[in-house]
Amino acid sequence: MNAHESFIASQSFIEMGARERAKALLDPGTFRELVGPFDRLESPWLSMQDVVCQADDGVVIARGSFGGEPTVIAAIEPAFQGGSIGEVSGAKIAGALELALGEIEAGRVIRPIILFETGGVRLQEANLGLAVIAEIHAAILALRPHVPVVGVIGGMVGCFGGMSLAAALCTELVMTRQGRLGMNGPEVIEQEAGIEELDSSDRRLIWSMIGGDERTAVGLADALVEDDAEQVRAAVLAVFARGVPKQHRTEQVEQQLARLAQVNPDSIDPVILRDLWQGVAR
Repeated sequence: MNAHESFIASQSFIEMGARERAKALLDPGTFRELVGPFDRLESPWLSMQDVVCQADDGVVIARGSFGGEPTVIAAIEPAFQGGSIGEVSGAKIAGALELALGEIEAGRVIRPIILFETGGVRLQEANLGLAVIAEIHAAILALRPHVPVVGVIGGMVGCFGGMSLAAALCTELVMTRQGRLGMNGPEVIEQEAGIEELDSSDRRLIWSMIGGDERTAVGLADALVEDDAEQVRAAVLAVFARGVPKQHRTEQVEQQLARLAQVNPDSIDPVILRDLWQGVAR
């Protein structure tokens, strides 16, 4: 076991904040923050609505090396506004990805990583947040032909809303068992459709539907890891070792349509979904 492995062995990835997660992934001593809290690039909109701002607006952008290669990490802080994406926080993520694209176009190697922990767009900045999330999507798509874009969903907030689409666009997605991934969060579904549609307090049900284990089993995530920083790091390293795939998940349209054609909405359950992904019709 080398010094790095010894240092972070058995460290909970979920219990870390965004800054600590980025440091845990990067090679020791290489973490350097861009547009950090001392730059005070915070949301101009939250204070207008009596919401206390955060100096980094809930997103940490880090440069360093990962597996010996130059890397940029965009890490979302779940403790601030549930990791919601507003104008500034979203622009920091989009800017980091565009920075990576500029490096690649200049002939330099760089590895882009996004640490998701977000409920989606920030309601106080709805239209601005949606616009910048679209910029994040475009930046991921621009990077994918050149280098793997790796996403990580730790927990416990998960990844929802427009940012779940960003996660889906990543070359590969790493999840812990505690992570969750969905277009709408359980609480939103219950609020809009009623508890008869979905009981958001039924934790076993929720994780059986959108938890890391299920999302990996049906191919919406690529690697399932335990809540351990070293396991997360190893899984992300493996993605870069594999390189750019011949076809990304979001390009597999015909395969997805074939599976959907076999789904009966009146009798769907997690087991059926797993069988469909494995090519077994029930």
